[in-house]
Amino acid sequence: MEMKITLEGKAKVIADMGNIKVVTDQPIPAGDGTAPTPFQLFLASLGTCAGIFVKSFCDQRGIPTDNIYLTQKMNYDQSSHLISEMEIQIHLPAGFPEKYKEAVIKAADLCLVKRHLHTAPKITTTATIG
Repeated sequence: MEMKITLEGKAKVIADMGNIKVVTDQPIPAGDGTAPTPFQLFLASLGTCAGIFVKSFCDQRGIPTDNIYLTQKMNYDQSSHLISEMEIQIHLPAGFPEKYKEAVIKAADLCLVKRHLHTAPKITTTATIG
């Protein structure tokens, strides 16, 4: 898997994945504030990944998802300037089958983004000229 990252405009950075382009920007004044920052996308990827696993779980069982939503909270460590903990809460409506409550949590935990965070890949940065 490979993507091309281009630097465009004031502070826009675009990841081209072939048929999909992901645009990031920085808040004003560094950027135009027209797109999420890369870090916001990173955080959103965890919640949206869990969300699609919840949706798939419910769809497979014929459970309506109209009133299901997730919230994601981040605890920021002031000393390290990093997020120390993230919590995803699945909000299930009244009438959601109790027998599936723990199973839907397990489904959300199958999220590939979360699994990568628990088993972080080696990341190397190199440069070439010409």
